[in-house]
Amino acid sequence: MNDPRFPGATILPFDGKLPRIHDSAFVAPGACIIGDVTIGPEASIWYKCVLRGDIHRIEVGARSNVQDGTVIHVEGPRPEAAVPTDGLPTIIGEDCVIGHMAIVHAAVVEDGSFVGMGAVAMDGARISTGAMLGAGALLSPGKVIPPGEIWVGRPARLLRAQDDAQIAKIRFQSARYVELARRHRAMLDGETQG
Repeated sequence: MNDPRFPGATILPFDGKLPRIHDSAFVAPGACIIGDVTIGPEASIWYKCVLRGDIHRIEVGARSNVQDGTVIHVEGPRPEAAVPTDGLPTIIGEDCVIGHMAIVHAAVVEDGSFVGMGAVAMDGARISTGAMLGAGALLSPGKVIPPGEIWVGRPARLLRAQDDAQIAKIRFQSARYVELARRHRAMLDGETQG
């Protein structure tokens, strides 16, 4: 299925649930958005990303960006488990930066947080407000990065607290990607009209 607002992107329903994408969002050609996915105002989903909301939901908040090649998935219900679960969604808050080739799987990324390039956040993990998971880091299942901390490594561990300049840089990156998305959309609109 093609959405004329996002030429070249694959946007598919699954089990009767169609992605809900705000008109002001940007979804790049080559991105795949499947099932129970909500993308908020001025958010951007970049080239070759996959957001697959087939067994639970995915939410991407306003002005957040999910950069090229990132994979976002969820954990479904497990009624047969020793402790039955309803599964885990992936929730990305507002003004978040999700770096190139990251994997966010059934995790929560709170407002104003940063996931570095190639980083992995696993089931039940949480990156709290204004926190950073460094490039290439692996946040193990259920781990929580407290607000404003930087964690790095595999498995990820505390490096230090962020300073005001680093927190401001996340806000800058979020705003920059809103503008970049506008420019890419204008370029693509020019191609489809010309």
